[in-house]
Amino acid sequence: MNNVKIGWAKREISMEGPLSLPGQMYLRISTGVLDPTYATALCVDGGEGQDAVIFCACDREGFYRDVVQQVQDRAKAMRPELPSDAIIMNTTHTHAGAEINDTPETSPDGKPIYPGAKYREFFIQQCADAICEAWDTRKEGGIAFGYGYAVVGHSRRVIYSVDEYTNNVSMSAPNGYGVMYGKTNKPIFSHYEAGADHFVNLLYTFDANEKLTGMICNVPCPSQLSEHFCQMTADFWHDVRTLVQKEYGENVYVLPQCAAAGDLSPRILHYGKAQARRMALKYGMEYDPSKSNDYNKVMSERYDIAERIKLAIDEVLSWAKKDIRTQLPVHHTRKIVELKRRMITEAERDWCQGNLDKLKKQLEEKLAEAAGDPDKVRLAVSNYEIVRNKNLAGIKRFETQHEDPTMSYPIHVASIGEAAFASNPFELYMDYMHRMQARSPYLQTFVIQLAGANNAGYLATERGIYNKGYSASLFCNRISAEGGQQLVEATLETLAELKAKDE
Repeated sequence: MNNVKIGWAKREISMEGPLSLPGQMYLRISTGVLDPTYATALCVDGGEGQDAVIFCACDREGFYRDVVQQVQDRAKAMRPELPSDAIIMNTTHTHAGAEINDTPETSPDGKPIYPGAKYREFFIQQCADAICEAWDTRKEGGIAFGYGYAVVGHSRRVIYSVDEYTNNVSMSAPNGYGVMYGKTNKPIFSHYEAGADHFVNLLYTFDANEKLTGMICNVPCPSQLSEHFCQMTADFWHDVRTLVQKEYGENVYVLPQCAAAGDLSPRILHYGKAQARRMALKYGMEYDPSKSNDYNKVMSERYDIAERIKLAIDEVLSWAKKDIRTQLPVHHTRKIVELKRRMITEAERDWCQGNLDKLKKQLEEKLAEAAGDPDKVRLAVSNYEIVRNKNLAGIKRFETQHEDPTMSYPIHVASIGEAAFASNPFELYMDYMHRMQARSPYLQTFVIQLAGANNAGYLATERGIYNKGYSASLFCNRISAEGGQQLVEATLETLAELKAKDE
């Protein structure tokens, strides 16, 4: 067996200018770059008789318009020998990355918008450049891995003791017992739907002299503390990178992966006042005294999380580096899986149809209240368009869903020694990850969500669908809970196939 070869690279994917920032139920236009966003690439090549796998993590919300395929095609055109099918791309799910769909030239209030198509071309080239450089610069080195703990994600689905369908009406998602980010100070608050996962899965890379060169950091939480900001930002991953590079050197890479976290977020919901006091006493207003308390609160929360992740990185490195391997099997495979659709009922179709008239009336009322205020006009019109399009899409899905009861999605499964990686394109509920990890034949299994395909939406569990609410609604779920279990079984079957190659 040959020594493993490792290559790293990154490219900035943020830019100045009035770009549209997707991820919220209204249009935000970037006023600049708060901190840089990156496409970070890592190539691990097992050598003769083994596979190569290329990871590419992007600080953005999701992928659309076959962008992943375009990046793979671009990289292949630049380096014909590069195994483009082995490129695993994922997003960190920051809500402050630029839009790559086509955008209008101006917003509803007349502000200019940098064309999404132009940014898409820039993004594709930057990713392809990073991937090719990682491929070109691979050199013999070593691998170590392990896991630690960091409190980052919390359940964001609040469960009430009564069905809130009629009391908590939302035209972007019918609520039930479950409400995304629901208020916890209500007497009817019962519990959170899911627990939390504090595991941080880590894989470190070293050069031939056993000097640290980078790490994959897999955390079950989207980077969404700065989600309402109107500046491009990598959120808490920027702070993690800063702390790591301060400790280990500017040339040490951090490749972030968001593990299954469709029902998790970095927000604490029931301990808000205590958290605000913690941040005020711990960090004060050191970030920017000229900014609002809310801004400084968010930045404090980001740094607080980054410190915890950094402690996990340090602790695991202290013992994982005792077992650096230079020769180890590397395998990769990509499959297309068929998953059962989440079918829309006639009652849901009718509900969507009824919303269309309500939305138009609601827009007229909001525009009257806006009285020509540009920001209020932008918020009202953009929110109307987003929610209207969701309802129109629901109606269209009802009309065409019986043509094919399944949908096809790509998954990647890779192994580097006793560490495995399993990707999926969903905002995957945490339970599915635990089902995979509990039955995986590998010592550690890094589950990577929001990877490798157009935005596939949330994949809710059985209990999520029962409780309803945003992320478990007809708008959010293209695949059923039964399809979610099919994803689990297909992933485990593929992990077993890779494991058999080592025996």
